[in-house]
Amino acid sequence: MELANKLFRGDRVIWIIFMFLCLISVIEVFSATSTIAYKNVYFWAPIMRHATFLLIGFVIILLLHNIPYRFFSAFIVFLPISILMLIVTPFIGVSANDAHRWLDIFGIQFQPSEFAKLASIVFIAFMLSKRGKFTEKQIYNSILIGVGITCLLIFPENFSTAIMLFGVCYLMMFIGQLSIKKLIKLGAILVASGGLFLCLILFTPESVAKYLPDRLATWKARIERFSVGKKQSDGTEGVLKITDDNYQEIHAKIAIAQGGLIGKMPGHGQQRDFLPQAYSDFIYAIIIEEMGFIGGMFVLLLYVILLVRVGMIARKCDKPFPKYLVLGCGLLLVVQALANMAVAVDLIPVTGQPMPLISRGGTSTMISCIYFGIILSVSRFGAGIGNEDIPIEETEEEESGQKLNEQLETEMEVK
Repeated sequence: MELANKLFRGDRVIWIIFMFLCLISVIEVFSATSTIAYKNVYFWAPIMRHATFLLIGFVIILLLHNIPYRFFSAFIVFLPISILMLIVTPFIGVSANDAHRWLDIFGIQFQPSEFAKLASIVFIAFMLSKRGKFTEKQIYNSILIGVGITCLLIFPENFSTAIMLFGVCYLMMFIGQLSIKKLIKLGAILVASGGLFLCLILFTPESVAKYLPDRLATWKARIERFSVGKKQSDGTEGVLKITDDNYQEIHAKIAIAQGGLIGKMPGHGQQRDFLPQAYSDFIYAIIIEEMGFIGGMFVLLLYVILLVRVGMIARKCDKPFPKYLVLGCGLLLVVQALANMAVAVDLIPVTGQPMPLISRGGTSTMISCIYFGIILSVSRFGAGIGNEDIPIEETEEEESGQKLNEQLETEMEVK
């Protein structure tokens, strides 16, 4: 017990949520990767790869939650680096699913957009915390330029990620109490631009569309399938026809329908053999099929509790930087999870967003663990949660060290 108290500091509820998500992830990814497991000489290879990433992510959390939150402002350096990587990715990146989203450096593949999301959240939290040093106009313009460039570079290859990131950043600006007039004006411009872009996608003649990027055709197909509907009659009323266009959505619906209240139990799902991305984009449908409505609601509840808990941590923070930082991390995790769930239950078109910590992945899993590490660090050093079992002498040393750093920062500002 004493060892656990030393290792797992910070908000205990966040730790519990993390452990449950990892447990569900290992079970469901092991079940959902059956389609790729038999292709490997070593049957356990897919789940071992995923478990390794989760284990590395766990170590990252253990390290990060012991680092005071003020040091995370250094992550801002990833913003210009991410922008540079996003610029070169379409030219030298690895192509997957008709999009160049991956970079391969020394045999290691990763998505620059994941680092860009992390850097954008830290950048906004940092700028919002500098109200005394910069005017509101300077803060607003800096955020708009930095995040705007990042989202525009992500947009061509990963439409949903760009929209989601900017939506979270917009919420952070609203929570940061920037000018309502400016935010309303920005929102109106974005809605108008989105409407025009939608019209461009849907009503561009085929003779012209063939000269446009292939991603536009992909977006158009997804929007049309979602808006028109997936039921296609083959001449018999009430008969559902599965085609190449609605293949994923229909099998996701079948998985959800077969789940019932308690599901078929892990390892007994059938649609994992039909869904191409059963272990990633549509893993929530597999969760419902194998764990039922109860399991699906439990996973949803975990993310809802995570958001509520993040809000409680933010309220206990005395300083603005940790407050905005923890809110940004929590919002990004929960919004991405909700987007994945919405795709699985056919509320929105297919987006390709993985479920944080649960979906099989490398870069996404690692970055999600970094978010959890930041949240736990803020809960410990910013909100003072989870330090109850720490000896008084150790707590006093941490507080004195923090005060000394604050004094040094003040002296440097004066100079």
